[in-house]
Amino acid sequence: MRIGIDARYLSHNLMGGVHTYLSLLVPALIERARGDELFLYADDKARFEIDVATAPANVTVRILPYRNALSAFKLDFTLRDAMAADRIDVAHFPANFGFAPPGVRSVITLHDAINIMPLWEILWGHEKTPRAMGLMTYLHFVSTFSVRRADVLITVSEYSKREIVRRSGLPEDRVIAVKYGPAPVFRRIDDQAQLAEVRTRLQVQRPFLLADAIKNPAVIARAWQRLPENLRASHQMLFFSRLVEPPAPVQAMVAAGHAQVLIRPSRSDLVAIFNLAEGFLFPSLYEGLGLPPIEAMKCGAPVIASDCGSIPEVVGDAGVIIDAQDDTALAAQITRLLQDRAFHQTLQQRGFARAEEFSWPKPADRILEAYRYALSLPGKGQPTAAQVPS
Repeated sequence: MRIGIDARYLSHNLMGGVHTYLSLLVPALIERARGDELFLYADDKARFEIDVATAPANVTVRILPYRNALSAFKLDFTLRDAMAADRIDVAHFPANFGFAPPGVRSVITLHDAINIMPLWEILWGHEKTPRAMGLMTYLHFVSTFSVRRADVLITVSEYSKREIVRRSGLPEDRVIAVKYGPAPVFRRIDDQAQLAEVRTRLQVQRPFLLADAIKNPAVIARAWQRLPENLRASHQMLFFSRLVEPPAPVQAMVAAGHAQVLIRPSRSDLVAIFNLAEGFLFPSLYEGLGLPPIEAMKCGAPVIASDCGSIPEVVGDAGVIIDAQDDTALAAQITRLLQDRAFHQTLQQRGFARAEEFSWPKPADRILEAYRYALSLPGKGQPTAAQVPS
């Protein structure tokens, strides 16, 4: 196969789930697709994250020109010209939308159903600034149009598959769920001196629970007030945040002396604080996959997470699942986790086992199967005898 991949997220200095997905997928495909030809399409907005010099002979990187903010939108529609020149067989767009050249099979990773929801639902759930509303509107229309044209959709959980099929009306055999796990760097660290250095440098003085600052922190703040006084005195919250200015509930906890915030910590520091945490709280209101609980499990942090989206599917019986808005239940489970060491150790051991189910390069093998499946399909609207990858 000649496989083309839109890899621009690896040349834009971006953060977030799509970037993580692509940063894990591309090296795994390079390792596993030795019998195929890979064409990676990026631009020169920033340095490409993959070391081209060490890439094997079957990998070609095309760096396309980036001149200004409008270049990204232009490339959304002209990237297919570069793919056509390379005579690729399958075009994979890992960031929810993209347009393949005529005659080329199109595979899109749609991470969740948000972009294809009715526009009013999307706008209702996001900030109402002109920039945010304009971007959401653009993403809605290009994603919806791309999904209708795609031969195969890949998504990241069975929950997301059900939602995408329901929202799009696509046949189930054209939507394939491929779960994936975190980078190998997320692991248990046994070097206590290394962990002590991180704790000292970050000035974290008390035992702590860890959470993502943008994932429903209000319920954490309310639950913290319900904890026994001795636990609030002996422990703290530690939030990591991709936002320079975290949400108000986080700032209030910091001002009250109950929490600290790390703004965009390095990957190595994030791994260390997962190792140091007494537990990881993830009361998110919506997830297509929900990678942070798996990262926590890999590092030995027991997980308390919400019942929203794909999270119960991901966490399984390796963590505690609660209603996302139930601060009373969250406080009770935090109290149990901090006071019952046997319970803590049971969740930790279950987490180690659960996280292994998502390990790479298994997801890359399934995605290669999805490419072959796309090539085996008849034209749209015709019956298929092709076997859906299991």
